[in-house]
Amino acid sequence: MGDRHAIHSDAAPRAIGPYSQAVRHGGLVFLSGQIALDPATGELVPGDAAAQTERVMQNLAAVLEAAGSSMARVLKVSIFLADLGEFARVNEVYARWFDGVAPPARETVEVSRLPRDVAVEISMIAAAD
Repeated sequence: MGDRHAIHSDAAPRAIGPYSQAVRHGGLVFLSGQIALDPATGELVPGDAAAQTERVMQNLAAVLEAAGSSMARVLKVSIFLADLGEFARVNEVYARWFDGVAPPARETVEVSRLPRDVAVEISMIAAAD
């Protein structure tokens, strides 16, 4: 595991536990789940699942950039929803982030609870240079 490197971006919320925002190993970067925290304040962004998804995607994009990757290089996404009834709203925001590129593999699951009682959490795996 000699080429395992923790990734950090000040443009995304700092980890709120004993984990890295992402870990790069070989040509892959594994992004920890992000919730809708404003990186400047550490507070949850106001709004519904769509507003939270936009902030989550911004946070993930910042970590991808710090890792030498981008949304265009995302291979796999996991979306966790507190209410699967929000799927259409979340999907609409999510799809805009992959406009013009082949979308990554993905699963979306409903969970009983997420950190800070948010509506959505998203993690990713991407290729990196």
